[in-house]
Amino acid sequence: MGLNKNSKIDLEGFKAYILVERNFSQHTAKAYCTDVLDFLIWLDEDNCEEVSFSKIREYLHFIQKFQYKKTTLARKISSLRTFYRYLFREKKVDSNPADNLNSPKRPRNLPKFLSTYEVEQILNNVKMDTPAGFRNKTILELLWATGMRISELSGLNFEDLNLDENEIKVFGKGAKERIILVSDRAKSYLERYIDTARPLVAKGYEVNQNNDSPVFINNTGYRLQPKTVRNVINDIVEKIDLPKHVTPHVFRHSFATHLIENGADLRVVQELLGHASISNTQIYTHISSQHMKEVYNETHPRA
Repeated sequence: MGLNKNSKIDLEGFKAYILVERNFSQHTAKAYCTDVLDFLIWLDEDNCEEVSFSKIREYLHFIQKFQYKKTTLARKISSLRTFYRYLFREKKVDSNPADNLNSPKRPRNLPKFLSTYEVEQILNNVKMDTPAGFRNKTILELLWATGMRISELSGLNFEDLNLDENEIKVFGKGAKERIILVSDRAKSYLERYIDTARPLVAKGYEVNQNNDSPVFINNTGYRLQPKTVRNVINDIVEKIDLPKHVTPHVFRHSFATHLIENGADLRVVQELLGHASISNTQIYTHISSQHMKEVYNETHPRA
């Protein structure tokens, strides 16, 4: 099995395109490039710029034997569509042979979320006897108060903070900028972290506080990575024996669910979460309805 010379060049150009122009995350870009590479390897010496719709269908038929999940298969199709959209833009193909591919329907699983009591359990069990512990408490308070993604929180710089107005600027998927609101409680933790704990988190290392400096840092003064936050949550959940798999994204789901349950307008929740489409936000109305039914069945004497 080989790889056509033009295909190699096209793959490199595609990688730069999705990272720089499309602002894909490193994780997503890696997945897309791997999908396209698998396809190019399957093509062997055939030129990817001369591929027809039927050839791509043949490839999809070939990979059925691997029994991929529907979500994985849908992503692979999306990767090929995006790849050929790039080639079409570069005038390397006359049309996109992947445009008319039908993606399998993805199963719409309802996101997991925490009750208010469960969130408070987690927040109340954060050890705050060290500067790093206070930083962790601040992070979880922010995730719960704002619904921001952990990648957005990790990427915060000081220039993004407007605490006088209880606002934070974040850059979401596709580097889309939006303003999120911060509760007074979370703001208080954040201000205390910045003033007292942050300078001590990386004791012995020079810690800057310029506009482009990261708000949350590790013990060597560099930007805190999402993995650290996941580990903190895992330790707490294990300690309190909470029978749920909790991730930073579960805090985001919980934030949205409780807003909907308490009567928040769907469009407002969409803006706060940074969803491109309101259909992505509507899933939280389904969660709310399901939760309501569960509460009814558990509490009504004749249910």
